[in-house]
Amino acid sequence: MLIHLGSVPTLVVSSPRAAQAVMRTHDHVFASRPTSTLANTLMTASLDVAFAVYGDHWRQAKRLLSTHLLTVKKVSSYRPGREEEARLVVAKIAKATVSCEAMDMRDLIYSFTTDVVCRAVSSNLFKVDGRNRLLRELIDASGALIGGVNLEDFYPGLVRVGFIKRAVCARADKLKKRWDELLDKVVDEHQENTVQQREPDFIDSLLSCQHEYALTKDHIKAMLIDIFFGATDSTSMLIESVMAELISNPQVMSKLQAELRSKIPKGKEIVTEDDLATMTYLKAVIKETFRLHPPAPLLGPHLSMDNVHIDGYVVPAHIPVLVNAWAIGRDPSTWEDPEKFMPERFLKVDIDYKGNNFELLPFGTGRRMCPGINFSMSTYELMLGNLLYHFDWELPAPRVAGGMGVDMTEVFRLTVHRKEKLLLIPRTR
Repeated sequence: MLIHLGSVPTLVVSSPRAAQAVMRTHDHVFASRPTSTLANTLMTASLDVAFAVYGDHWRQAKRLLSTHLLTVKKVSSYRPGREEEARLVVAKIAKATVSCEAMDMRDLIYSFTTDVVCRAVSSNLFKVDGRNRLLRELIDASGALIGGVNLEDFYPGLVRVGFIKRAVCARADKLKKRWDELLDKVVDEHQENTVQQREPDFIDSLLSCQHEYALTKDHIKAMLIDIFFGATDSTSMLIESVMAELISNPQVMSKLQAELRSKIPKGKEIVTEDDLATMTYLKAVIKETFRLHPPAPLLGPHLSMDNVHIDGYVVPAHIPVLVNAWAIGRDPSTWEDPEKFMPERFLKVDIDYKGNNFELLPFGTGRRMCPGINFSMSTYELMLGNLLYHFDWELPAPRVAGGMGVDMTEVFRLTVHRKEKLLLIPRTR
């Protein structure tokens, strides 16, 4: 479907067949990104991976992430840090069970995912002087800015108007300065090796590749911002959505807890990643949540680099393309009872989330597929496994008495967010 967003003609893809045409058959044509003054300023888009246009720099940066930072082996090496952060979360929840107080699941999960990513990126250096709290603040502010309504995206000609361009960039410049101040300190500490006996991390790997890939400090900072965005906000939102659906569908929660508790011995202090390898229903629950609540409902925008024929139509060069993962996941021609949360559907069909099936595209596919899929999936499963093995969960009594249930309303930023915070009371098993 071709629509106009302001003055920009934009192709919207809302079916598996069309998604396959764009991201596989003609992937080489649609592998670029539209340019954005905000992204160029805030994310240093000429140096990063997520927002960079297709070309030699993007290919080199993607290869660096894929072969040095986010391989299965490398992600596995960060497992002790993930499991230690899960242990801290379990201890925090156990304390809350004593007072029977409701927990803000968004804050709990977001803190966990941020700390997991910080530990992989920079050992424990982001926990120094409250840096992890500053990081969460910067991610929130940056996501709101880039994911908001920016006139330049809809009327590109406005960027040539001086005062409008200055207004567009002013907030981004301020945020970028704060990002630089934070990341400069952490990268400098690695280069000076001022912290002894710490775990090897992402920054160590990037610094070791400086000569091979001709990386400057600005390259490293741009890729770190990509990692923080890709692995914190979207990961925490997906886990929160799983918990919201489980509270709304108690029979599914009971079935998932039965799987975990029957296969993992009672009394384990922490559920490990090894424990979760055979949890088929857990994986089905995550897939079903991907289907109904993709963290990025519109995948990162593509840009046609040449004229191309698709289904008898000519798509001109320089046309932005939006893949509507939300609509694809609710297509009634693909899914039975598409609005129903029913993980069992994935026990009957062999559909994965790795870009091979165009009915389910939470990480995209093709050249622009998210390279952090292994890291994200490890984090999803570990957090959910521990939340549901150790604790039972319920809504606060006033919400139950009022028959309000869980508000599933979502709002869109760079990633999707739940409109209301999810407050739940944990109970020990």
